Parts: sequence; structure tokens; C-alpha cells
Amino acid sequence: MNDLTKVENYNYSAKKIFEEAKDFLPINGTDYVELYVGNAKQAAHYYKTAFGFKDLAYAGLETGLRDRTSYVLQQGKIRLVLTTPFDPESEIAKHLRLHGDGVKVIALWVDDAYDAFEQTTIRGAKPYLQPQAIEDKNGKLKMSGIHTYGDTVHVFIERKEYNGVFLPGFESLNTGYEPGTCGLKYIDHMVGNVELGQMNKWSEFYAEAMGFANLVTFDDKDISTEYTALMSKVMSSGNGYIKFPINEPANGKKKSQVEEYLDFYKGPGCQHIAVATDDIVFTISEMRKRGVEFLYVPGTYYDTVAERVGVISEDLNELKKWGIMVDRDEEGYLLQIFTKPVEDRPTLFFEIIQRKGAKSFGKGNFQALFESIEAEQAKRGTL
Repeated sequence: MNDLTKVENYNYSAKKIFEEAKDFLPINGTDYVELYVGNAKQAAHYYKTAFGFKDLAYAGLETGLRDRTSYVLQQGKIRLVLTTPFDPESEIAKHLRLHGDGVKVIALWVDDAYDAFEQTTIRGAKPYLQPQAIEDKNGKLKMSGIHTYGDTVHVFIERKEYNGVFLPGFESLNTGYEPGTCGLKYIDHMVGNVELGQMNKWSEFYAEAMGFANLVTFDDKDISTEYTALMSKVMSSGNGYIKFPINEPANGKKKSQVEEYLDFYKGPGCQHIAVATDDIVFTISEMRKRGVEFLYVPGTYYDTVAERVGVISEDLNELKKWGIMVDRDEEGYLLQIFTKPVEDRPTLFFEIIQRKGAKSFGKGNFQALFESIEAEQAKRGTL
């Protein structure tokens, strides 16, 4: 269990989180995230080149898989699966036609996949994948799955009896192309966007069906500008390993980022994946050199950082150079930056975050972040 003690000034202590989070679904961490994409081979090349992932595993025609191809990439503890269908009438193809490239599966590593299915479904979760064991020469892997918001699903993975490279049916992959790491370590949190009026429904789902607790709530006073606003509840597993903020739009003069996402994704889905690094300056400098585009942070943002955040180890001029934002809570501070969408539809993007003790989510950066997003929306004509 993480040694959390306080969480910013949100009138919510980690002790209370642990008391309220139920222990019927112990989760060890994120096992993998699977994206359905239009061309997995090209997407794999992009994530290796731009984000610093490396080859891990492959399944496709050469391995006896007839309906799709999947490339598995890894960096630190992050496993990214990129899947493309062959059959234009398959469920994967239908998902792609509706949503474009995006997250389908958020897989969770558990000690008992069968029990995880039972515990969640008896509490109201809709079954997605019935409990099953799949085997190959490397042993037996157990898995099951449930639906969550939109077409997104959680798959429970149990690896106690399996020693293969990824899942049965996958073979090790080494294309010989490794541009090198960008220093990404693990998934910090993943954010879901849902329709107006649905945030409480899905936060209650995570509380009741999965035993999560509400770590913090942001309302439209916390996350707003003159034009747009949203509301968010951050749901956390008891050990703090898994955190799922759930966003919904709030009324504003113009269309918010959540509304834009829902319009282009054609429904609820995963808005962004926050990945952690131990050296954000190195990570961002590498990713920028490799062509990753980040949101622009107004230079005036840095005029008040020292006063608002206090003493930090990093050179503020260096952070300004790379567009890295800073925020502080009672436990320390964090540094963060957000990419632009990583596909043509303005849907999925990534957050890069480095925590220097802070357990929060950068509340002090919301204003600047929203203004940057609104500037991008204005360019797209979707504000």
C-alpha cells in the first residue's frame, strides 16, 4: 500500500480514502492499455519513435491469428497494445469507424481474475469477458472483463501461472529498430470523459462495483475559464495504484474540451493517459526532438510560479523553455505538460507528469491549461 498521508487542501485525507475504499478487489497495477488503431504497424513505429517505447511482443497472421494484428510495446512498467482488425465487419472495425483510434481496454493486474469478475459483477458491473484460462508452452493465464463508460472495458489479468512474454498466442518481437527511451516509467492515472449528468453515475460505479473511493472532486469553479468549464471526480483504488478521474462538461459560453471530445469520439471514452517520469526535462526535450507536439503555455504563466509554488529544484527558465507547468500541494510539488491529440480527431492525448512528493493533479495549472486547450479549439473551429 502506498504511504499516502494527505492530499492537497481538498478536505479529504488519504486515511479516509483507505477507510472508504473497499478491499474486495485488490489491484496490483495497470497490466496494459490496448488501443484500437487504423494501422498497428505504423502506430507502433510512431510510439517507438516519438515516445521511446520498445518492441515487446506480436500476434498476427504469422502467429496464427486470423482476424487482427497486435503489436505490444513497453517502456518502464507501461505496456501499450496496438490492435488493427482485418475484417471490416468485425467489432474492432466497427469501433474504429465510430471512434477513430482510441483506448478500448484498460487491463488491471490482479491476484485472482475469476474472483475479480465475481466481486464486480455481483455489485452491478456488466460482464464483458467471461472468466477463462488460456494456455501455451509458457503456462496458464487467467482473465475476465467488465464494461465501464462508453465502449471502454476493464480486463482483469492474473499472471501467477504464466511466464510468457505477454499473453498466450503472442511471440517476442524485435524489429531491430529502437530509437531509445524517453524516460517514461509507469501510468500515473487515466481520465475518462462522460456526458453531462453522468459523472456521478460512473464515480458511483467505481465506488460500488470496484471498491474505489473519491479522492478529490473538482467543480466548475475549480476548472473553468470565461468560456468553458468541466467537473471531475477522481476515483482511486485503496492502495492508490489506480486512479481514474471522471470528467463531465459544465455549462459555459462555448463548447468545452469534454464536449469537443464527446462530439469527435462519438461518445464517452478515455480522454488522456498520464505517464510518469523521473526527469521531465529530459523526457520533454527528447519527445520534442522526436516531433511530439505539446500545448503552448503562455509566457506570462511563469511570472507568478515562484510566488505560487515556492522553492523547487528545477531551473524555472528551463521549465519555461520546454513549457513545463508546476504546482504544489501539502506533500510537495509536481511538474506536468500535455501533448496535443495524438491523432487527427481531437480526442486522445497524453500527460507527462513528474511528482516531487505531490499527490494532487495540478489544480493551480487548470486555468493556464484550459486557456491553452481553448486556443487549440479555436484553431480547429470547435470552441
